[in-house]
Amino acid sequence: MDMILSINLIVSNPDVRGGRPCIAGTTITVADVAIAKVFQMLDVDDIADHYELSLQQVHAALAYYYEHKAEIDQSIQERRKLAETLKEQRIGSRHKPLFG
Repeated sequence: MDMILSINLIVSNPDVRGGRPCIAGTTITVADVAIAKVFQMLDVDDIADHYELSLQQVHAALAYYYEHKAEIDQSIQERRKLAETLKEQRIGSRHKPLFG
């Protein structure tokens, strides 16, 4: 009989980063690592260095991402749209608009 083994490096806590999956012991989300790999085209060594993670943590995050790709991609798109909306509304801006 086969035994399924897991690497317990990815956690989700509703009080941390809105419950999005994170690398255990950090607040770095799986989406953060996926964005660095897929969109910024960084290699795993650069991601590990940038976020001060081990290679095991980066690979676990990427494995989780690819297992839940559609869900995480949707979350990334939703957060990108929210950021654009907030930017357009100048929410969080410390400066008055130059024109307007």
